[in-house]
Amino acid sequence: MKSILTSLAGASIATIALATAAPALAQSDTPAASDDSIETAQEIVVKGTIAYRNRTEGAEPQLVYDQDFFQRFEPLTAGDALKRVPSVTFLSDVIESDGARLRGLDPGYTQILINGEKVPGTNADRSFFLDRIPAELVKQVEIVRSSSARRTGDAVAGTLNIVLRDGYQLDGGYLRGGALLFDDGKVKPSLGAVFGTQVGPGRLLIGANLQGRYNPKKKFSLRYGDSPENDPNYAANEFDNREDQSDVRNGTDYALNASYSIDTETTDFELSGFWVHTDRLETERSFEYDTVTGSRGSVRNGGDGNLLVDNSNINNILQYNYSLAAKLSHQWAAGETKLKGGFAKFIDNQWETENEIEFDRSAPRFTGDRFDTRIVDKELSFGIEHKVPAGDSIDVVFGGYYQDKDRDTRIVEATRQRFNMATSLHTGYSQFDGSPESFAREFTGFAPITGGFSTIEEQRKDLFALVEGKSGAIKWEVGVRWENTNVAIRDLTPGGVSIDTDYDHILPSASAKIELGDGRVTISGARTVRRPRFDDASPILLEEELGDNDFLGNPLLKPESAWGADLGYEHRLGRTGVVGVNVFYRRISDLIELANTGVPGAADDPTGDRTWIYQPRNTGDGSVYGVEFDVSTSLSFLGLPDTGIFGNLSLLESDITDELGERRFNGQSNIVYNFGFIQDIPSFGAAFGATYRKQGAAYDRFVAEEVRTTYGADLEVFVEKRFGKNFTIRAVGSNLLDSAKAEVFNKFNTTQDQIDRNFDEYELERETAGPVFQVMARLAF
Repeated sequence: MKSILTSLAGASIATIALATAAPALAQSDTPAASDDSIETAQEIVVKGTIAYRNRTEGAEPQLVYDQDFFQRFEPLTAGDALKRVPSVTFLSDVIESDGARLRGLDPGYTQILINGEKVPGTNADRSFFLDRIPAELVKQVEIVRSSSARRTGDAVAGTLNIVLRDGYQLDGGYLRGGALLFDDGKVKPSLGAVFGTQVGPGRLLIGANLQGRYNPKKKFSLRYGDSPENDPNYAANEFDNREDQSDVRNGTDYALNASYSIDTETTDFELSGFWVHTDRLETERSFEYDTVTGSRGSVRNGGDGNLLVDNSNINNILQYNYSLAAKLSHQWAAGETKLKGGFAKFIDNQWETENEIEFDRSAPRFTGDRFDTRIVDKELSFGIEHKVPAGDSIDVVFGGYYQDKDRDTRIVEATRQRFNMATSLHTGYSQFDGSPESFAREFTGFAPITGGFSTIEEQRKDLFALVEGKSGAIKWEVGVRWENTNVAIRDLTPGGVSIDTDYDHILPSASAKIELGDGRVTISGARTVRRPRFDDASPILLEEELGDNDFLGNPLLKPESAWGADLGYEHRLGRTGVVGVNVFYRRISDLIELANTGVPGAADDPTGDRTWIYQPRNTGDGSVYGVEFDVSTSLSFLGLPDTGIFGNLSLLESDITDELGERRFNGQSNIVYNFGFIQDIPSFGAAFGATYRKQGAAYDRFVAEEVRTTYGADLEVFVEKRFGKNFTIRAVGSNLLDSAKAEVFNKFNTTQDQIDRNFDEYELERETAGPVFQVMARLAF
């Protein structure tokens, strides 16, 4: 019933907005926007010029990149497009870009907006994976480096706003079609269509996209009982096993977006929505051996090595993500009033099975497990904003925001009967012809995992006010936002705990932009927050979750809060180019870190290995700082107007102290850079270009585990040929350097072992994927 009421409320927003807008819209049948502001389909399909970074006019420090900046390299998703902008890193698998880490910080520190509005995701840190949005639907990407009272304050690292196309950006339509070829010979389709036209007093845009997704990866792991820092002869003395793994992610993404916009001299109205469906199958097959190298054709004693474990892991994923929004703005005698409302929903269904045969025993043993997961995250929101003039070139803006968020989690586990297999299989089984799946029996005993049934409800009530204006060469904005959140957490498993809590924050912000000839200075400061992870806030006890230590959630966690400042300078280069530098600093308080409760864990041995219950708590402070450079310009000043270059470099640092000492923020790379060029050949109707990207090592330290992650460089190249004014064909090669992801794992049983560097396991893992080639054609009509 609540779901039905929520959907009806979302639909009612559009109805109310239409009814409110009707009298004003009836005054004029002609949109206020000029025809010059609407791009034709031919202009989108056939690029006559090279696109560069936009220069923005507002007071906030903001970088804007239109789709033209990315399109020639044919990114598949919004995440792929963001690989070319400053300070964005990823800790994804190779050739994937999902959780954007602005300034290298965990995705939960970055606010992701779609058309300026928050969207839910299924991740525990509240982040939204950008590989869910096809790049073809994107009109532009906005990087807002500092916060404003206009937006919610969940933006410690900054805000990424993905703006989708609407009816006032396109006249006519175009078709897109092509295919991607992967290094194992697999071919995947890529199809799309976009159409925009005048309908009645407004403009309509409809877009559709089908994208084949595929990622064939190889993994190779070596595991030791100790690390080089403790035993210089560990390779000979401490080797445990090696693992060879294939990991294939195969699926299709379907997407639709639509908008209807009416713009008049006094009233603007927009109704918009998007829908994305992901159908994906992830298949992993792993073989563990007792030798560093050797034949993989024999189970035992018949080759150079012995097979220890044969594992098959299959995960079937169905996800649905959609959003509906209505916006209305009206200028009247008392100023300008804006109303907005929206409903967004993310549904994540996963069915994961893991079947395994253990050969390192007297008789092979089969085991099997299954996890069924369903997460539904819904958000209903309303907002109002009013702007009134308060003097010459000064406006006062104030308003409010309400959000009702529900997150429902259902995770059940089942096991297959364990049994010893025929002794003959011990020597006759072939891991190439057979599979643990072939021995699978029926699953029994479906039951919730610990804390697997839960609901989280959040209600937010925000008020904000700001003053903005212009004085000579200075544009400025000063504001404050009050955010109040009520949280109800319900653990629905037997014996589960339920708790209600609330918290408030006052978030001031200020920005200024000062024009200095062909350059300008931006300065800004703001207070922001990061809300607790859902799994940290759920009051459940997980035994031996952290090595041999236990984990206990904490529903009384408060959000982390940060004071931050940005200082930047950018300089105009010719007519379209720009070069910029920005320094930033964030001081984060009430950090959520795991703390030892002093209570012994379930595996505690008072006479030997001590284990403890760890709980996330608000403790300590940390700082994040760095410098960001970017350039985007043609080489007209060198007599090369048809050559464009772009590049960025970010140097990132941070400091934090946990119970083991000082470290960087988990997962933050110390450097990320990207540079490239585009060469247009107008006389031949062609173009080509390349881009090169590299990010530095990232280090994570948790209780009982440490991880160091490095990536190889990524090279992309495109060649384009234009035919007349309506047709373009483009060939792109990506991951041309066979980029690899390498991870080093230090694993321990207890915290004292971690301090003493007494390793439970030391692992070296390398993940590789080959190049991807695609051919894409676009036809305007």
